[in-house]
Amino acid sequence: MKRLAPEALLSTPGNTPAYSYTFQPIIDTSTSTVHAYETLLRGSRNEPPSIIFQDLDADAIEHIDQRCRPQAIALAAQLGVNCRLHLNFQPRSLVTSAAVIRTTLAAAGAVGIGFDQIVLEVTETQMIDDHERFAAIVNEFRGDGVKVAIDDFGAGYSGLNLLANFQPDLVKLDMGLVRGIARHGPRQAIVRAIMGVCLDLGIEFLAEGVESVEEFRWFEHAGVALFQGYLFAKPAFEALPVVKFPEALPRVHVI
Repeated sequence: MKRLAPEALLSTPGNTPAYSYTFQPIIDTSTSTVHAYETLLRGSRNEPPSIIFQDLDADAIEHIDQRCRPQAIALAAQLGVNCRLHLNFQPRSLVTSAAVIRTTLAAAGAVGIGFDQIVLEVTETQMIDDHERFAAIVNEFRGDGVKVAIDDFGAGYSGLNLLANFQPDLVKLDMGLVRGIARHGPRQAIVRAIMGVCLDLGIEFLAEGVESVEEFRWFEHAGVALFQGYLFAKPAFEALPVVKFPEALPRVHVI
């Protein structure tokens, strides 16, 4: 693992930024609108995380994650994002200190993005050991309109305990449960149960990683309105992609 000086991680030898972002839309099919954009960290030439992080340890990745986030916010403002903006966070950085959220909100305020547009997105599979501290820190900012999303829900082992101890504003279902759901009865039963829990707790539910018309139609039939996936739009590098809304998709029979 590389252990470089912190500032050396953030720029190339030519003193240009080493990292940038892609934007992927989350759509609301009930209104045929873009509900939010998720920012996804990439290399300066759109290299994926598997490439840019392959030689870095966890501390270096966390440092990059924190220091680059204002760049994502500034780029979103330049692109004219006027809906919710999902920003990915390392859970341990949130548990350690509220300063990382304050820095993010300061960056948003500086470019005219409202606090009520900001969604803090953390992944269930990245361990949150102290649910109480996590809840205490993020709840400090929810009164200002900041929202919290749990990504990859259903892929880890702490999801239900997390929901019992902390209720996020949004759950993003892991794409492993989405894939092929139209023809997989056990997967359908599990997803319906998760949706029922979210409904009872007042949590928004999103199907992530939707790639086929059959997958989309199954969730549509189940009453889901929020979607993200290649079927609608792939992430665009330093740009907002064109979205294919469901009206352009064929009808198919689902069980």
